[in-house]
Amino acid sequence: MPRGDLYPEIGPYQTGYLPVSGGHVIYWEQVGNPRGKPVLFLHGGPGAGAGSVHRRFFDPAVWRVVIFDQRGAGRSTPLGGLHANTTGDLVADIEVLRQFHGIERFVLFGGSWGSTLALAYGQAHPERVAAMVLRGIFLGRPGEVEWFLHGIAQFFPDAHAALVNFLPPGERGDLLGSYLRRLCDANPDVHGPAARAWSVYEGSCSTLLPSFETVAAFAHDRTAIGLARIEAYYFAHGLFLPEGGLLAHMDRLRHVPAEIVQGRYDMICPPQTAFDLAAAWPGARLTMVADAGHSALEPGVRAALLAAMDRARRLV
Repeated sequence: MPRGDLYPEIGPYQTGYLPVSGGHVIYWEQVGNPRGKPVLFLHGGPGAGAGSVHRRFFDPAVWRVVIFDQRGAGRSTPLGGLHANTTGDLVADIEVLRQFHGIERFVLFGGSWGSTLALAYGQAHPERVAAMVLRGIFLGRPGEVEWFLHGIAQFFPDAHAALVNFLPPGERGDLLGSYLRRLCDANPDVHGPAARAWSVYEGSCSTLLPSFETVAAFAHDRTAIGLARIEAYYFAHGLFLPEGGLLAHMDRLRHVPAEIVQGRYDMICPPQTAFDLAAAWPGARLTMVADAGHSALEPGVRAALLAAMDRARRLV
């Protein structure tokens, strides 16, 4: 996909690894202006990890961008680690990272699972959030997980058939349980192919138009293992979200301004979820992108996110 409307390629001015609880070590980097307005990038998944392209959503003259790979994801170790890996642990990691970098308040920028984590963190620490820019909203409700596992077949029957048919016939009755058992198997010959099948399914359904580049990125071993194993594990445990779900606690974010960007034809996280969140959040502005699916890199979504960040700079 052409990405010319993003900011130019940029390298980090600082990187590091930060030990956190449970034997996890998280990778982090800082990009842009060291004296700029702080923004924290939250990647999707859970387990997908961040990439160099994500640095390019932020004006490097304006923003001090902190990017990190969540527990078990990307460059964090151990890759695919499930011990002490819950939403509460990730929220605690953000606090550790915030304090480590001496940041008082920041903008949270996250898509898909990144939007879920942003909301969970914001509800736990509303005083630390200046604003949010969220994309492809996922609230982790049972119906949303069911849609991902089965409902997408209505629009991507070929991709869904590939996901199902990877499993032997006797294992297809419990799609999530069967994949999770394989993904947690210590043998790479078992968990590797299962991770690629799961991850390719997600990548295949992420864009409005077919994107071989997107599918190839999802098939990469580091992305696939972290994404598939952690995502299936979180799905099996209700995403480790609070009683009543995230919408039940939106009063804690009533004072936080937000931008919500949603693709009209998002098949991973259908638009109804974004509408439900916006209805519960008077301070949120919803932008529906008419010609886009789920991916942050689709042209209309990219443009809407850049515009949202331009507006956000006036809020902090």
